[in-house]
Amino acid sequence: MAFRKRIRRSYQRPIVSVIIPARNEEACLEACLESIVEQDGIPFEIIVVDDGSTDGTRKIAESFSAVRVMSAPPLPEGWCGKSNAVAFGARHARGDWFLFTDADTFHKPGSLARAVGEAEKHGADLLSYSPEQVVKSFWERAVMPVVFAELAETFKPREVSDPRSPAAAANGQYLLVRRHAYELIGGHASIAHTLLEDVDLARSIKEAGGRLHFRYGGEMVKTRMYRNFRQLREGWTKNLALLFPDARQLAAQRMLEFAWIAAALACGTAAAFFQRFFIAAGFTALAVALWTKFLGRIRKAHFGAFSESLAIFGLPIFAWLLRRSVNSYAKGAVTWKGRSYPAPPEEPVTKPVAEKV
Repeated sequence: MAFRKRIRRSYQRPIVSVIIPARNEEACLEACLESIVEQDGIPFEIIVVDDGSTDGTRKIAESFSAVRVMSAPPLPEGWCGKSNAVAFGARHARGDWFLFTDADTFHKPGSLARAVGEAEKHGADLLSYSPEQVVKSFWERAVMPVVFAELAETFKPREVSDPRSPAAAANGQYLLVRRHAYELIGGHASIAHTLLEDVDLARSIKEAGGRLHFRYGGEMVKTRMYRNFRQLREGWTKNLALLFPDARQLAAQRMLEFAWIAAALACGTAAAFFQRFFIAAGFTALAVALWTKFLGRIRKAHFGAFSESLAIFGLPIFAWLLRRSVNSYAKGAVTWKGRSYPAPPEEPVTKPVAEKV
């Protein structure tokens, strides 16, 4: 009732607080902030929460006169760094809407006003876009389409956006949430222990009776998540076991899929070499059928043809990352951005003590 009572359309222009947690983001923060300060059509403020950066992150943020720069408070026991940083920013924000977005995002002109309009149109308490994924290296092009194809299969936007469905998901790179909804569920304090804060925030809002609106938003925002293999390995090790509950089974399925495609191609090639053309035709047909099915799944991830062609090499890497993620949690801890996190507890922990900016 609290959500439905509050969801009357407002005819005042809402104020958006854009909250960006930043920990050693000097490589991308400037471009992110430049894309946000140029937004128009809606009143907004920008808050960067420096989460213990040791590089030039804070200096870059302070070079923008329109940006409020804060220091995240010490990390309370049981909290994850990102949740602690954005919770601190939210407590100092003035907006009717909060946009939680990452430092490695780039926001298209006018996207902020359009996003709020879209959320209002759909009566959403939380709107989330899955950004266009910018990929440049071989590892990015091979692995990222495979991961995002699996995400598209697991978290179907139509089901997530359906209030009758229990499905809930969001992408933490772009989370636009009504302040009232955020505060009603207890904010990030209610999910402080989880490393999958985007999905859990969406789930909490939906379980409380709020509405979600989730879709691919490549025309609104883009990002390059990982710039080298080490970052890619560390990031997906943190997330994959949490995103896919049957991670071991999925790893086996994808490894088997790769083996079947590779074996069919190898056998077809060998048969043709030995002039067993009927057998070669059979194996070639099998390889084409398997490849077509694989490509149909990959195309749901919104990557270009070149990346789609390399995604076959991402299958065994994805399977390895899945197993690595499961094993890391089984051992009791994962590492992310220089911090080691234990396996999350069953119950939420207490809120951090507010500190001065």
